[in-house]
Amino acid sequence: MKKKNINHPAKKKLYKISGMDCDSCAKMIELDLEDAGITAKCSYLKEVLEITHDHDSTKVVEIVKKSGYSITTT
Repeated sequence: MKKKNINHPAKKKLYKISGMDCDSCAKMIELDLEDAGITAKCSYLKEVLEITHDHDSTKVVEIVKKSGYSITTT
């Protein structure tokens, strides 16, 4: 008997980002994370970074801080 492939929803991790001046800042954060193999959505208006797959939180924080922004987990 074959097991059914059950799709589990992706785990989401949210971070609070501060120090962004515009939407371009949010896009730059996304690109910096993408360069490290991390897919993310960043919202300038909400000041939130959303990661939809499991990644090392330390790496995410390090990349965002290196880009010049403050980051905290929510």
